[in-house]
Amino acid sequence: MIDSHCHLAGEEFVSDLAAVVARAQDAGVTGALVIIGAEDEAERGRMASVTGVWSSVRFSIGVHPHQAGQFGDDPSAAAVTVRSAIDREPLACAIGEIGLDYHYDFSPRDAQRDVFREQLRLARDLRLPVVIHTREAEDDTFRIMREERADEIGGVFHCFTGDRDMARRCLDLGFHLSLAGIVTFPRALELKEVARLVPIDRLLVETDSPYLAPVPHRGKRNEPAYVVRTAEVIADLRATTADAIADATSKNFARLFGPVTATPHTD
Repeated sequence: MIDSHCHLAGEEFVSDLAAVVARAQDAGVTGALVIIGAEDEAERGRMASVTGVWSSVRFSIGVHPHQAGQFGDDPSAAAVTVRSAIDREPLACAIGEIGLDYHYDFSPRDAQRDVFREQLRLARDLRLPVVIHTREAEDDTFRIMREERADEIGGVFHCFTGDRDMARRCLDLGFHLSLAGIVTFPRALELKEVARLVPIDRLLVETDSPYLAPVPHRGKRNEPAYVVRTAEVIADLRATTADAIADATSKNFARLFGPVTATPHTD
């Protein structure tokens, strides 16, 4: 099983990263996509530590909408920053997470939109899939993706929390949906319906560690080992087995991002 979205290079895992990875491997998690903030020098610096203890990880690098304001005066500089980070990291396989977040509005919305657009253009230039973050910004997200022909590059809507209609819009663009621990929450009834309807060849599972730990770990720091619990709940909703979900989502991940195999890190 692969955790398709986690933040293992974050400071939350500095003190016990090796133990976190060991628990993931013991749980049957064979790899992960680790999300990196292109503008975050400290996080980028911890990438080598992550691969030092888990060589079967891959990286997605981008400017999150929360940080888009840093590039408000020159949105193209965000794409330059992302490209520079990708060029230096041989295990980078995607651009993200990128998108729009109108819930927190930590960055001005116009800056978010411009930085998002520049990164989609970069993804098309590099022919890399994208990892999409969208919150309370559905219409603008899809409009910009259509205008920038995101269907030509593909990718995933990570930590999907929308309804059936939004799921259909994502699927119509040719994108995957990744479900996180929220699907295990008792009140997440609409999301459970989405978990039932997503075509099996478009489904991914994730933790978004250290956030959003699934039941029964809710309230604790999340970690990749817990993706197994999310897969179990999805399997119950779809009347199948966790092994079947693990197999399908691992194959989907490989088609989208490339195979995850142990590869030595090179600086």
